[in-house]
Amino acid sequence: MDIIRDSLFIAPDQRGAVVAIGNFDGVHAGHSAVIDHARRIAAQLGAPLGVLTFEPHPRQFFAPDGPDFRLMDAATRTAQLQECGVERLYELPFNTVLAGLTAEEFVAQILHDRLGVRHVVVGQDFHFGKGRTGSAERLTALGAEMGFGVTVAPLIALVGGEVSSTAIRQALAEGRPRDAAAMLGHIHRLEGIVEHGDQRGRELGFPTANISISGLHMPRFGVYATAVIVRDGPYAGRYKGATSIGIRPTFGVNKPNCETFLLDFRGDLYGARISVGLVEYLRPELKFDSVDALIDTMHADVEKARRILADV
Repeated sequence: MDIIRDSLFIAPDQRGAVVAIGNFDGVHAGHSAVIDHARRIAAQLGAPLGVLTFEPHPRQFFAPDGPDFRLMDAATRTAQLQECGVERLYELPFNTVLAGLTAEEFVAQILHDRLGVRHVVVGQDFHFGKGRTGSAERLTALGAEMGFGVTVAPLIALVGGEVSSTAIRQALAEGRPRDAAAMLGHIHRLEGIVEHGDQRGRELGFPTANISISGLHMPRFGVYATAVIVRDGPYAGRYKGATSIGIRPTFGVNKPNCETFLLDFRGDLYGARISVGLVEYLRPELKFDSVDALIDTMHADVEKARRILADV
């Protein structure tokens, strides 16, 4: 996948794509539907399939001190978009200049002049431009004026309501990863570089791969059965795991983190990038009266995770 992060310097061979536009946080089923529309049109036109998104997320830009809400960081989103078959990712810096463009200026300067888009696909609820004054209908009209087509994809709904990042966050906050996965179209994943921890898991007989989840929406604290991908290094591959997300109350209040025990694994993962997929919530985070009680429960967690993941 070709990744372009500076709209000021677009090479001639990086122009002319069919582009799906959005923030694509979580790359959920609704986002996938928008990308699939763009894929079909790209095939018809013989053009590359592109995605136009922004970093940081505009919500982060306008409210930097607000609560963490993102389902994915930029690297995880990039990996997921690549799995969707996107050929060209335009990840534009969302800054004061971009935020200040009117809807008309965004279409003329970014989509037409710089990217030279052949066709654009957006969701029905798409808004853009300064003050979010631009709508999907306005984009359609502006595209017609400037010589490119626009397709507005309908919103996707499942039993129980429309698919949205808000509904996915709610499901994760309530410890319902399978419901979140139904809306995402894939299991929810937490990704990061394995960091050195306090080695406590190793001392307990359960060495863990620890990653930071700072800046992300927090799933319900507790223990999960997980499907793990080690993305690089000598142990790259797919594994099964039991993952604890929380603050480890037995050992005092700590910064929330994600620590994963890989089943039947031996090796050093420090510095590797791993992706931890939440398959099923096993139990809430608990404060134990003794280390022995914690170890007994961890053994039970691992065996339960092993049963759940038998067919994963």
